[in-house]
Amino acid sequence: MDLFKKCTDFITVEEYKGLGLYPYFHALESKQDVEVVMEGKRQIMIGSNNYLGLTGDKRVIQAGIKAFEEFGSGVSGSRFLNGTLTTHIELEKELASFLRKEACLIFSTGFISNLAIISAIAGRDDIIFCDRENHASIYDAIKLSYATMVRYHHSDMKDLEKQLQKADPAKGKLIVTDGVFSMSGDICKLPDIVDLAKKYGARVMVDDAHGFGVLGERGRGTAEYFGLEDQVDILMGTFSKSLASLGGYMAADRHVVEFVKHKSRPFIFSAAITPANAATALEALRILREEPQRPKALRDITAYMRERLVQKGVPVVNHSIAPIIPIYTYTMLRTLVVCKLLFERGVYVNPVLPPAAPEGACLIRTSYTATHTKELMDEASDIIAEVLKSLPESDEELMKIVQNHE
Repeated sequence: MDLFKKCTDFITVEEYKGLGLYPYFHALESKQDVEVVMEGKRQIMIGSNNYLGLTGDKRVIQAGIKAFEEFGSGVSGSRFLNGTLTTHIELEKELASFLRKEACLIFSTGFISNLAIISAIAGRDDIIFCDRENHASIYDAIKLSYATMVRYHHSDMKDLEKQLQKADPAKGKLIVTDGVFSMSGDICKLPDIVDLAKKYGARVMVDDAHGFGVLGERGRGTAEYFGLEDQVDILMGTFSKSLASLGGYMAADRHVVEFVKHKSRPFIFSAAITPANAATALEALRILREEPQRPKALRDITAYMRERLVQKGVPVVNHSIAPIIPIYTYTMLRTLVVCKLLFERGVYVNPVLPPAAPEGACLIRTSYTATHTKELMDEASDIIAEVLKSLPESDEELMKIVQNHE
């Protein structure tokens, strides 16, 4: 059989493009901000992870320009060899201090961070306990580690304990969880996880990509929010969200960081992040330290939007303080139609479809920024409610509208 047969048989994209419902790869023509220009249209951006609103901050931009002028456009190699800059070291020191850990190590992306950390820390004789709704990078990292993966039901601490009870006590054990789950906005049950880890001799790693800069009085993330910063063994996070750049990090005890630094193939054999990426992340971190009101502003505007949506009868999950509000659209067709209509009316959101969501539980993911205004939230919530109320109940009727429109 031809290796590429699967490619020629893959016609789903063309089918949805033919219906005018393809929702991906819309091109930005402006900076990432609360309002953007996308394909010639003004959009209220509630589909971005620019949580602290720093991607367009003049201080961050100037830090990147200065790094270009001082260090050039790239490093041309790995951190091991010729790719370590003074900015990398400075960023690691300041991140470690901010997160109250002994040491920190930075990576080229958030995805690579999980691959690098988990594949180095765990091996064939170890067990990794993984929440079923963890990020895809965690699943791939576990595969790369060759450790045994044991999945537990989402945030189900009884199931986690049952799996821990069955585990071989002679094996190394790591519990890995998202701090804030990226699709639902759920916050992990970290106090229970920490208690179970102590009880069964496991270590704890938190992927805080969506918690850093968001949770905690100072924005240090999920562990700070629960008062457990000294109880989490490994903190992982990204620069592409709250820190307005690109890259990722781990923060942990010094001996753990040194081990990963010298044993992790994804780290050793990857080029270091560019000078501009490091400098902009460092400047964004310093702004977060100087302006701790930003995480509170983010939580406040998210709460305002959640309340507005609930008042308008929009089907949202109404329990998390994280800046992610999922709006349930249930079927794939309804989700794609809603995204299309919202885009046409100037509101940008993200569709969440299988396999990222179970069949029949599709949703649109909306996410918020500390610099959003109530006026923008009023406008966006009005449009969302109007679009949802305008649609027929059944997919059959919905498809007729789509086909007639085309």
